[in-house]
Amino acid sequence: MSGTIYIDADACPVREEAVRVADRHGMKAVIVSNGGIRPSAHPTAELIIVADGPDEADKWIADHVGAGDICVTGDIPLAARVVEAGAAAIKPNGEALTERNVREALAMRDLMTDFRAANPLAQGGGQKPFSKSDRGRFLDALDRLVRATKR
Repeated sequence: MSGTIYIDADACPVREEAVRVADRHGMKAVIVSNGGIRPSAHPTAELIIVADGPDEADKWIADHVGAGDICVTGDIPLAARVVEAGAAAIKPNGEALTERNVREALAMRDLMTDFRAANPLAQGGGQKPFSKSDRGRFLDALDRLVRATKR
């Protein structure tokens, strides 16, 4: 089995899709969570429950990910650590985070955090609902990333 797909699972809308892609490509899937997630029925998937607390799943993934692995996460600081470790990172919307763009994404995240903190009365609209086309875009992007990682 080559490579592992790590899934930052607590707020991940594409857990099962990532597990199916891992299974199809002969990779192991590791689902990392603070709890409350059912184990996957796929034999190549492993569920890791970490201690309750901020960023515990992120710390676990960052300590275990390496070259040839992929991490599915919407957490930009975790993605930066994953890329720094030589692995690939992909967001649930299918956007790959690479050495070229992860620092920019991290800077934008920090800027938006500062912006929201400076304007506490502003009402945010939140994120748009995750759609069937978002799911398809993720599947296509993850499949391409797996093939590229195997080269």
